[in-house]
Amino acid sequence: MPRITTWNVNGIRNPFGYQPWREKRTFEAMFDILEADIVIFQETKIQRKDLKDDMVLIPGWDVYFSLPKYKKGYSGVVIYTRNATCCPIRAEEGILGVLCPPDSTTRFRDLPEEQQIGGYPTAEQLSSDIDEATLDSEGRCVILEFPAFVLIGTYSPANRDESRQEFRLGYLSALDARVRNLVAAGKQVILTGDLNVSRSEIDTINLSEQLRKEDMTMDDWMAIPSRRLFNQLLFEGQVQGDRDPGREQPVLWDICRCFHPDRKGMFTCWDTKRNTRPANNGARIDYLLCSAGIKDWFIDSNIQEGLHGSDHCPVYGTLGDTVKVDGQDVHTLDLLNPRGMVEGGKRLREWSPKDLLPMSAKLIPEFDRRRSIRDMFMKKPAAKVPERKTLLESSDTLGESKREPDSASTPNHETLSARSDQGVALAEPSGPNNTESKSLPLHSPTKEAAQPQASRPPTKRAAPTTQQSIKASKKSKTNDSQSAAKGNTGSMAQSTLMGFFKPKQAARDVTPAAVSSAEPPSPYQQTAASNDSQRNMVKASAGQEGGAEV
Repeated sequence: MPRITTWNVNGIRNPFGYQPWREKRTFEAMFDILEADIVIFQETKIQRKDLKDDMVLIPGWDVYFSLPKYKKGYSGVVIYTRNATCCPIRAEEGILGVLCPPDSTTRFRDLPEEQQIGGYPTAEQLSSDIDEATLDSEGRCVILEFPAFVLIGTYSPANRDESRQEFRLGYLSALDARVRNLVAAGKQVILTGDLNVSRSEIDTINLSEQLRKEDMTMDDWMAIPSRRLFNQLLFEGQVQGDRDPGREQPVLWDICRCFHPDRKGMFTCWDTKRNTRPANNGARIDYLLCSAGIKDWFIDSNIQEGLHGSDHCPVYGTLGDTVKVDGQDVHTLDLLNPRGMVEGGKRLREWSPKDLLPMSAKLIPEFDRRRSIRDMFMKKPAAKVPERKTLLESSDTLGESKREPDSASTPNHETLSARSDQGVALAEPSGPNNTESKSLPLHSPTKEAAQPQASRPPTKRAAPTTQQSIKASKKSKTNDSQSAAKGNTGSMAQSTLMGFFKPKQAARDVTPAAVSSAEPPSPYQQTAASNDSQRNMVKASAGQEGGAEV
């Protein structure tokens, strides 16, 4: 059951100092505790430069901000939407349509009709002389359109002093006109947020005592311009005297009061300076209102006064899983997502970054780059295109397909030999079935593996290491002399580094013909070679005993 929650947080990070938000201190965990699918925050009190990854790049959520253009740490509205539940089709900032989309110089109200949400107030509907751009410069409104309705999240100006009275009435008048125009255009509307107006006597504490102190009557209190304007917007609103021109008919229902018509003490805001919350001495100024066509869609609405973290508490409204549309039962999810995404309550395709609207904070350049990097690491690697193979590589792959795959282990010598034999056997041309595209083998056959074993030249014996030479030279001079006297012709250890780094001629280069044609050495040459060998052995022994450096 989709739930819409509105909350004036008095600073977007303010709740994290309280339970239960301080445990995980993430917006994702906060939204799960609220059990909400659409979350509207007011008084975020941040600027564009204060936006951080944890409040924009929330997994599974999209986000739309309206921030003040000039004042710091003031006002601000944001709407979060859960991608698994809903996906807006249009988004705007401001109530009058005079602001521009990101990276555009065209005002929202001047966009092509198919890109507009519509219902923009006319000059005749505005009761204030304040410039339109000024009214929308304080980050007080975000508007999202879903297939089912238009959602307006707003933070109305407070009545702090007389200097702001004109601005306050100008904003409320523009808000009233926008809602009425949308309803007149045939669209359903949900208006939610901190409106900074108590609707009636039941919505504030100790009203009679306040009136006595200020020497006012109840009629005087109900006739206050902001309260009168607000009640003309509501069904069952108390209006003193005749209604204003253009406001003859109410258009919105107070959903929370519909479910709790006589409940007293249903307050949403308290004075933290005087600590009036424990005694519940507050007022109800946070609302969830809807047009008549979707009133019956709500199955529950209430305040959450037990959730701390601000001088306000959350207010929510819950929609049914199915709703009546023209007398037919329709799944609510079908009405909260673009056509083709959900049908009959079943998801046809998942939400993707392609569904982001220009107003989404995820498309702000610094966040868009980081979002793309995250997506790059999370995406599955694309399938590789099979490479063209030689006949020998294809044959080796076919040979490997006959055994159990073991790409994770390193093949031993016997395995490589078996592969070589298979490569030789399959190297002959065959039918087209032998040239199918298969995954490449882990090790390609070498040129030697493709040659017959009989033609492979004999392996040359490795030369003895220096350590072996040292061990061989650790003999007494007497033994060395005796060995030399006997004319020992065995292999001698290498006594110097001469020729050690010079590659020797491979045995395969010496042909049998060259060996057979060589003349045998003369007796003189044999004697000279024997004397040279004896002198080398004596030098090596002397070097080891004397500690000579090599």
